[in-house]
Amino acid sequence: MRHLTSPSGTRIEIDTHGSGPPLVLVHGSFSDHRDNWQFVAPLLSQRFTVHAVARRGRGQTDATTGHSIEDEAQDIAAVVRSIDEPVFLLGHSYGAQVALAAALQLPDRVRKLVLYEAPWPDAIEAQAMAGLEALASAGDWERFALTFFGDLLGVPTPELQALRASELWPPIVADAKASLRDLRALRQHRFDAERFRALRMPVLLQIGSDSPRELYVTDALDKVLPDVRIEVLPGQAHEGMTTAPEMFGEAVSRFLLQDRGLGDARAAA
Repeated sequence: MRHLTSPSGTRIEIDTHGSGPPLVLVHGSFSDHRDNWQFVAPLLSQRFTVHAVARRGRGQTDATTGHSIEDEAQDIAAVVRSIDEPVFLLGHSYGAQVALAAALQLPDRVRKLVLYEAPWPDAIEAQAMAGLEALASAGDWERFALTFFGDLLGVPTPELQALRASELWPPIVADAKASLRDLRALRQHRFDAERFRALRMPVLLQIGSDSPRELYVTDALDKVLPDVRIEVLPGQAHEGMTTAPEMFGEAVSRFLLQDRGLGDARAAA
């Protein structure tokens, strides 16, 4: 474990382990830098030096209110700059939006970028967000998490019941308060795929075959990024790194460790 302070003065915790080229992990919501990657991190650390960043309000990273995705991207950029060579960068869900914004801030320091289901800012409609805010005001974090996963992510009832009965559920509920801040920041984010047209590094856009694809910016990014590919993980939804860690880890490693970019012809067009 190490710590650094971002330009905003935010204290950030990073867990570092493994051996190999540096890989920075940016976790999603309803999770943290350990839970998000707990099943796949041992696999990735066999091939990479993994730097798992605790985003704001997780671990020993400062909790802030009213922050934006760009603020968190500055945190990730500070982590990347603290590493003495260009890095691979991987983000999941909300963390994928943060990783994408960070890559735009320092493109020469990111060798390759992996994004797993970065959400549209309007994926949560105003009425749904109002319902979540009401549950948060009541302190009903259990129902807050159930509503998010069931009504907004569309997790089927049997799968949600199984998740609720598993050891994975308590950390999800424990993170709900921090995740509310994520959701607020996401809804305020102004996403324009055209901003990323100039990103030249190879990009892998991952999506689960069972995910509601319209919730994510995958296809919008595919239209503008010059060196990009989409990879669908069969039988998976929004948590492929948890439900199929071997499949996820192998797909990520295969992409990151190949020598050349994936879209040479497209980049030259």
